[in-house]
Amino acid sequence: MKTSNNFRKQSFAALSLAALGVVYGDIGTSPLYALKEVFNPNNGLTLNQANLIGVLSLIFWSLMVVVSLKYVTLILRADNRGEGGIMALLALASSSVANRPGLRNSLLLAGAFGAALFYGDAVLTPAISVLSAIEGMEIATPLLKPYIVPLTIWVLIVLFIAQRKGTAGIGMVFGPVVVAWFIALAVIGVLNIVKAPQILAALNPFEGFKFFFSHGWIGFVSLGAIVLALTGAEALYADLGHFGRVPIRTAWFAVVLPSLVLNYFGQGALLLTNAKALENPFYLMFPAWALYPMVALATAATVIASQATISGAYSMTKQAMQLGFLPRMGVTHTSAKEIGQIYIPMINWFLLIVIIAVVLSFGSSSNLASAYGVAVTGTMLITTLLTFFVLRYSWGYNWILCIVATVLFFAVDALFFSANLLKIAQGGWFPLVIGLLIFTLMITWKRGREILRSRMRTQAIDLRSFLDSLFADPPVRVWGTAVFMIADPNSVPNALLHNLAHNKVLHERLVFMTVVMKEVPWVRFGERTTVESLGKNCYRITINYGFKNDIDIPKALQLCSMEGLEFNMLETSFFLGRETIIPVPGDGMALWREKLFASMSRNAGNAAEYFGLPPNRVIELGAQVEM
Repeated sequence: MKTSNNFRKQSFAALSLAALGVVYGDIGTSPLYALKEVFNPNNGLTLNQANLIGVLSLIFWSLMVVVSLKYVTLILRADNRGEGGIMALLALASSSVANRPGLRNSLLLAGAFGAALFYGDAVLTPAISVLSAIEGMEIATPLLKPYIVPLTIWVLIVLFIAQRKGTAGIGMVFGPVVVAWFIALAVIGVLNIVKAPQILAALNPFEGFKFFFSHGWIGFVSLGAIVLALTGAEALYADLGHFGRVPIRTAWFAVVLPSLVLNYFGQGALLLTNAKALENPFYLMFPAWALYPMVALATAATVIASQATISGAYSMTKQAMQLGFLPRMGVTHTSAKEIGQIYIPMINWFLLIVIIAVVLSFGSSSNLASAYGVAVTGTMLITTLLTFFVLRYSWGYNWILCIVATVLFFAVDALFFSANLLKIAQGGWFPLVIGLLIFTLMITWKRGREILRSRMRTQAIDLRSFLDSLFADPPVRVWGTAVFMIADPNSVPNALLHNLAHNKVLHERLVFMTVVMKEVPWVRFGERTTVESLGKNCYRITINYGFKNDIDIPKALQLCSMEGLEFNMLETSFFLGRETIIPVPGDGMALWREKLFASMSRNAGNAAEYFGLPPNRVIELGAQVEM
C-alpha cells in the first residue's frame, strides 16, 4: 500500500509538472507584453499611481474571475468522457440537444466559429510570444534592434521544421524550464514589490471598479489590452484529457497564479518608482547582468508556449475532421507511446507561412497586441455559451442555477470581446479574417457532405432487396474477401455496382462496412465493432470511433474475430467509392460554395491512408454526382 501511495504521489507530481510546461506556457508568458500594452500611448491612458493600481486590480480580478472561477473551477468539470477543448464541449452541448434540431444547428455553427477563431490564436501566439521575448535584446543594447525580426523568424522556422519529429524527446524538459520561468517571475516580482509596497492596494477589487467607471470610454478601451493577461486560459480546458482536472488545478493555484500576480505587481511597483520603465517594464525589472539570461529563458518559455498552441492546432484539426467539419488530411503519429502526439503537414506549413507574414507585417509585439485579443475573447465567449447548454441540457440543472453560473462569465467575456472589436482597424481584423475563412471552409464542408449524402440516398438501392435479387441468379464468386465501405449501411455501395458491371464476379465473402463517428472523444474496444450476418456469406459491419480515436480499420476488423469473423489482410480487398462533385445551380448551396466544396473534395487526403488501409489492397471506383 505504501508503494502504491508513493507511485500515485510521483504520478500526480509528474502530471502537475508536465501541466506547467504544456498548459500554462501561453498565459505564463503574457507578462512579457500585457501591462506594457495597457499603458501604450496609443490607448490614451495616463501612467500615474491611481491608474496603475486600478489596472492591476482589473488584471488580478480578471485572473480570479475568468481563469480561477470560470475555467479552473467550473469549465474543467464540463468534460466529455474525460476530454476537454471547444470541439469536445461542442460535441457534448450539441448531443445534449439532439432532439432540438434548430438549437443544435445553431450551437454547431457557434462552436465551429469558436474553433475557427482558435486558428487565428494559433497564428498570433507564436508570433507575439517569440517576438516579445527576443525584443529584450533591444533593452540590453539598441544596436541589436535590426536583428530582432530576423532572429524571431529563424526561431520560428526551426520550431516548425522540428514538428515532424514530434515533441516526445523535448517534452520532458518543458516542465522544468517553465518552473524556472515561473520562479524567475515570482522572485523578480517580490524584489520590486518591496521597493514600492503601496502597489498591493491593487488587491482591493474596488480599485478596479473605481478605475473602470471613473474613466468611461478610456476604461472600456483599456479592457482590450488587459485581456492580454488572460491569453492561454482556453488551454486549461483543451488539455484536460492529457493531465486531468486535479493536476491542472494544483499547478494553477500553487505555482502559476502566485507567480503571475507577483510579477504583474512587481512591474507595477517598478513603474511607480520609474515611469520611463514603460518602454519594457518586464525586462527592466531585472539587473543589467541578468538581461541576456532572461532573454534566453524567455525565448525558451515562448517556444514552449508556441509548441502547446501548435500541438493544439493539430489536435483541433483532427477532431474537426472526425466530426465532419474538415476534409481528410494526412496525419502522422510522432510517438509510438503517446497517441495524442500527431503532426499534420498541411496545417504545419500553413501556420508557418502565415506567422512569418504576420511577423514581417506587424514588426513588433506592440503592433501584434492589437490583433491578439479578438480571437482569444471570441473563443472564450463561445465557450461560456456552450457551457450554459451543457449545464442545462446535459447535466439537467435548473434554469436559475444555469443562469447564475454563467451570466457573470458571459458578461465579462462580452465586455472583453466588445473592447477588442475596437481594435479591428489596428490589426484585430486579421484573426477575424483567418477565423471567417476557416469557418467558411468548415461549414461548407459539413453542409456539402450532408447534401451529398442526401443526393446519394435518393439514388440508393436497398441493400437487402438487392442481395435477394442478386442471389436469385448469382454471378461467379471468386476467392477472397471484398470489403465495401459505405456511408449508409442500408444502401448498395456504388463500388459494388461498378465492380459487377465491369468484372461480372463477386468475392466469396462480401463485407459492407460503415464507419460511424460518435460525438464522444473515445469509443472503447468493446463497443468498437458490431457484426450482422446478411446470409450467403455476406456481412454488415459497423465500426464506431470517437473524435479523438485513431482510425485504424485493419485493427478494428481484428476485433470481429470475437464474433466469429476472421480477416486475413492478404486475402482482403477494400473497395472505396470516390465521388467527383459537379457543381450546378440548384437547391443546394450557393454556386460559389458548391465550387469550393468540389475543390475541397478533389484535394482531400488519401482515403486509404486516412483509414489505415494497406495501400496495395485498395481499389477506388469513382462516380460523378451533381450538386
